[in-house]
Amino acid sequence: MKLRSILILIASAYLLTAVRASGAEPVKLYEELTKIPTYLAGPPDPNPMFYFGSQSQGAEQRIYPYPLYDNLTNKKGEQTYRLIYLENEYVKIAIAPEIGGRLFSAVDKTNNYDYVYRQHVIKPALIGLVGAWISGGIEWNIPHHHRASTFVPVQHRTTENPDGSKTVWVGELEIRHRMRWAIGYTLRPGSNVLECSVRILNRTPLANSMLCFANVAVNANDHYQIIFPPSTQWVTHHSKREFTTWPIATKPYGGVDWDGIDVSWYKNHQSATSMFAWNYSDDFFAGYDHGRQAGTMSVADHHIVPGKKFWTWGNNSRGKMWDNILTDDDGPYIELMVGAYSDNQPDYSYLQPYAARSFEMHWYPFRDIGGVKKANLDAAVNLEVTKGAAHVGFYTTAARSEATVRVTLGDKPLLEEVIAITPAKPYTNLIPVPDGTDPHSVRAALIVDGKELIAYSPIKLAPTTMPAIVKAPPAPSEIGSDEERYLTGLRIDQFHDPEREPEPYWNEILTRDPGNIQAHTGLGRLDLRRARYADAEKHFQAAISRLTARYTTPKDVEPLYYLGVTLKAQGRLDEAFDAFYKATWSQEWKAPAYYALAEIASIRGDYAAALDLVNHSLDANALNVNAYSLKAAMLRHLRRFHEADETLALAARKTDPLDVRLMAERWLMLNQNAFGNRRLYPDELLSTFAAHPATAQEIAAELANAGLWKDATDLLGVAIEQAAPNRLPALIYYYAADFYEKQGDADAAAKHRQFAEQQPAQYGFPFQAEAIPVLRRAMEANPKDARAPYYLGNLLFDWQPAEATRLWEIAASLDPKFPIVWRNLAQAYAHEPGEPSRGKAIEAMEKAVAVAVAVGEPDPMHLSELDQLYEAAGAPVEKRLEMLERHQSGALKKDEARLKLIDLKTFVGKSDESIALLSERTFSIWETGSKLNTGESWADAHFCQGLKRLDAKQYAEALLDFEAARKFPENLRAGERSTSPARERELVYWIGCTQEAMGNAEAATQSWKTAAAEPTTVPGGRRGGNSALIRGVQQYYRGLASQKLGQTDGVSAIFEELVKSADAAVAAAATQPTTAPADRQSIRTRSATAHYLAGLGHLGLGDKDKARAALTAALEVSPDHLAAKVALSRL
Repeated sequence: MKLRSILILIASAYLLTAVRASGAEPVKLYEELTKIPTYLAGPPDPNPMFYFGSQSQGAEQRIYPYPLYDNLTNKKGEQTYRLIYLENEYVKIAIAPEIGGRLFSAVDKTNNYDYVYRQHVIKPALIGLVGAWISGGIEWNIPHHHRASTFVPVQHRTTENPDGSKTVWVGELEIRHRMRWAIGYTLRPGSNVLECSVRILNRTPLANSMLCFANVAVNANDHYQIIFPPSTQWVTHHSKREFTTWPIATKPYGGVDWDGIDVSWYKNHQSATSMFAWNYSDDFFAGYDHGRQAGTMSVADHHIVPGKKFWTWGNNSRGKMWDNILTDDDGPYIELMVGAYSDNQPDYSYLQPYAARSFEMHWYPFRDIGGVKKANLDAAVNLEVTKGAAHVGFYTTAARSEATVRVTLGDKPLLEEVIAITPAKPYTNLIPVPDGTDPHSVRAALIVDGKELIAYSPIKLAPTTMPAIVKAPPAPSEIGSDEERYLTGLRIDQFHDPEREPEPYWNEILTRDPGNIQAHTGLGRLDLRRARYADAEKHFQAAISRLTARYTTPKDVEPLYYLGVTLKAQGRLDEAFDAFYKATWSQEWKAPAYYALAEIASIRGDYAAALDLVNHSLDANALNVNAYSLKAAMLRHLRRFHEADETLALAARKTDPLDVRLMAERWLMLNQNAFGNRRLYPDELLSTFAAHPATAQEIAAELANAGLWKDATDLLGVAIEQAAPNRLPALIYYYAADFYEKQGDADAAAKHRQFAEQQPAQYGFPFQAEAIPVLRRAMEANPKDARAPYYLGNLLFDWQPAEATRLWEIAASLDPKFPIVWRNLAQAYAHEPGEPSRGKAIEAMEKAVAVAVAVGEPDPMHLSELDQLYEAAGAPVEKRLEMLERHQSGALKKDEARLKLIDLKTFVGKSDESIALLSERTFSIWETGSKLNTGESWADAHFCQGLKRLDAKQYAEALLDFEAARKFPENLRAGERSTSPARERELVYWIGCTQEAMGNAEAATQSWKTAAAEPTTVPGGRRGGNSALIRGVQQYYRGLASQKLGQTDGVSAIFEELVKSADAAVAAAATQPTTAPADRQSIRTRSATAHYLAGLGHLGLGDKDKARAALTAALEVSPDHLAAKVALSRL
């Protein structure tokens, strides 16, 4: 046995003995299979979801290469989950690796308080980046908020540490940016502090930006208070777009005009809001339930973990609706979020190529001290000085058998007391102080072994001015300097801005300064990321040309490094080698450049040189997990197995204990006759490949990047050999085929390409640029393979849409019976400019539906998207409805298609069917702006039904319909009532008309008075917050109601102004450019709305001919404009 191993065992035994001697109970680590009531989620959508400008949490909502998880059944069943527990005498913690690796529950055993919100039901909702998401526990958001995999299984591993602590590691490969993260939950004997070690690793040759927030949910009630540190005077909103004072808000914020309200109390928030503490000096942040006298404490180094945020759904009807969506009986919650390298959302920071970040976050429960003013990992203190008394409370995270409480007033002692204190028995005292005592002169300290464990004296806050808000950037031409233009574009790229792109800012620079280094480097990075290598090379060469003018050795070698990456991706290894070596001259780029040089040396078969180069890389970046893996591989190929083994062990300790490349490298070493002559099948590696096939693809690409073809085929071969049928992505077979070909085994290559072609194409979402040449070579080897161009098109569409479209056309010609490729083509054509593309899009989507019908039932998403295309083209309602009714059983399976069907049925007079279809289903809505307006559909159906019954003199039934339209059933998930004041005024007006017809003049008058009242401030609402429509309809029905009341003064002016503003809007819409599909649809909607409002104005003025013309024009622009049809039908 090695001396190092002996010393570790001795140290472990010593520490374990010390733990036992302290009287602390050992930490328990165990697993349980637990049945939990679950609202089941169906399989994810098999269609690739490309990016067309949607946003999530203020950043781009790029779903690909993940599938969309929006298939929520809303049906309750029961499901078994593996929960891993950490427990000692103070706390019991459960971790759920099968639900994103979140901390699932945390209980303070001393008072049975759930200091983290514990769900007793799994009830997903559409909140995550790719859909399904649950509340409760601690959710890890890396590298985006509500990350893509928050609801799916992640890797996990448990370890027992020499000091008696135990750790549960969870983590994953994030496939959109190809980064990894890992969280180590650690609990120690005798302490109630949960330590979370966070590792975030950029495993790519490109810089990536990242966000990191831990989302801690806690139970909320009227007694709950959010506690930012006392030095906090301001809070800010998302994107730092507004501020208000803390804790007493005195400025408008989040749409609420706060007037001296204490916003630290949950009960004072009626609507949803986020508040980020403007605090960069304190390490703690807490929440406290004054009813339970128990709370949750967060402690982390504020230099690295500055983010302190709380979020609430609010106490209004919408907030309660979301409470019900997310749980059955566990009640409302708030989120106490903690951000590392991020202080806001969105707030991203760059992680350099192959760089890693490692830091800790901590949480613990605390109790009985009435709140907190200061806290650290050892203790928390509360000190409140009121008239005649100082309220003192201390809480410790471990038992202290002899501690001294010292309270002073200036230099004068008020109290000194020796106490025993534990997490189960905090200390509180009420100490008399003289009247008129300055609170800032009182100080409370807890002392152990002569050192202050914690101490606090109320701080004096100097007045501060409100920090500057962040505004949207000006247009490129309006910015004063090229440097500012570059930084604006960089921030847009860094923050994944969903509303603008960096290119216009950097291209504007080049119009003024064609050789600008920053602009060329930025544009080159974008092209490189999109695999546009030729364009990237031109930009980097242009930057280098200026950098090295007059034979200058450049200080900034970023363009040289990225030129090397670009050349290597094109297979020009000798040129890349030279560029990378020049980049090593700069310390900033030494680590990634030496790593790339080591890969090239490995490709050349010079393993000794590669080992030397990778060691240089590790000298510059000792956290480069890729470099450790490559070093171990080089040592293995040099048959220095023990050194390879030590390298892998060191890498796991320092970087990512769950890194699959490290696992794979160990397997390769063990099977290369290193420690015996037998073939091993490591369970952890194979189970990881099976559960997370993307990890096998990533290893394949990395080994290929170093020319380790035999290693790659050995690994992929065992993965294929042990996998269940049709469970591995086709890309694994394509990679294997490519690697066999490079080794000269043409038969194995052909066989694996045949296997690849036979794999199910659903969920075939490649995510690596390395797959581009692999798939192109597959197309060359077998021009009849329809799948290779399909997969390659999926990979390229967001980067190179024209090339992706060409590839899909090839795939469709080879296999015209594959619906998804036709759907993809429809999406591509629909997002090209011009009318011919729209026609091609419809034709392609009709083929997608037709080929699916030939073998079964069409995909509900295809039906929904086909209807969207019909709608955008202005197709007759009858054609759209016929298509959806013909495939009604399929359309009813997806909420978007169901709601399209419902709205069209209402339009043609089948409102009774619409109401039935709305009533029978619980809908799933998106938090960040749902495409579904279930409440509007409900109101439309009942409104039309009510008018029909009113005309038939069925007054009682009509009244019921109008009243039903005002209040939405819970299954619609649309809030208590419509958010549109216009719709409310419209309904109240018609209720008055119905009451008049029933002979109830008094009730009718009261209804019309309500409808005629002055309008209030217009919130967002109908049709995506169309404020012009809301204002116009409000005014119209206000005028009609006033006429009913005999109040005719000023009514004509209302209608005339309506006509005037509507005519101006019609003219404006006619002159706007319509380049992008979204622009065309938006302008079409605005134009139809303007014609409709003009028609209402003319109706109010009694000019039926002009009204008929305007309403007809609205229907010509938008044939499904229900309101225009209803108004026209009543002329």
